[in-house]
Amino acid sequence: MTDTEILAHIDHTLLKATSSWQEIKTLCDEAVQFKTASVCVPPSYVKPIQNAYGDTLNICTVIGFPLGYSITAAKVLEAERAIQSGANEIDMVINIADVKNGNFDFVLEEIKLIKKTCGTKILKVIIETCYLTEDEKVRLCGIVTEAKADFIKTSTGFGTAGATLADVELFKKHIGPAVKIKAAGGVKTREDLEAFITAGAARIGTSSAVKLLSGNAAAGY
Repeated sequence: MTDTEILAHIDHTLLKATSSWQEIKTLCDEAVQFKTASVCVPPSYVKPIQNAYGDTLNICTVIGFPLGYSITAAKVLEAERAIQSGANEIDMVINIADVKNGNFDFVLEEIKLIKKTCGTKILKVIIETCYLTEDEKVRLCGIVTEAKADFIKTSTGFGTAGATLADVELFKKHIGPAVKIKAAGGVKTREDLEAFITAGAARIGTSSAVKLLSGNAAAGY
């Protein structure tokens, strides 16, 4: 797998609270240069990026992030405004407390509402695997599939742990054929990147990939 091929799977990500416009602009310039799948940025930067870069960038943003316990109406409004501002992809965090309380119907309905808001735009559902049992992960694979979301995503990168290959393999067994997998959190080496893609991750959310691979990608390797 070439570095250029790996970069095509990357959601080039910067979500820290102190992210400056200059840092965001550097992220976007790198994404354009190295042809990453998208940039994943805070909602407040979606419109400035759209204004500065237009259609040269695929913009992804997050809603209900990073804890997931915003009310559903707030998440729907966040998604609506993000799309109006120029986002093509939405990464939402489920309400993990609903999972822990056994309120899986609430989780399903929330995802359905947000997917309806997204329309043809891509919706990725972050289930924050570090807080879940295996049975809960399997149940959520079915819910994400039933809700017709486009991706199931392992982690925010802000929890107690990030993506694992075991979770990607578990997802692959239990999601429907129309659902793809995004791994995020703690994927930091070239070996990690290749391993997650080989395991079945169609996207990887990371801030590290361009720095790791940009030299080789520029040279065409």
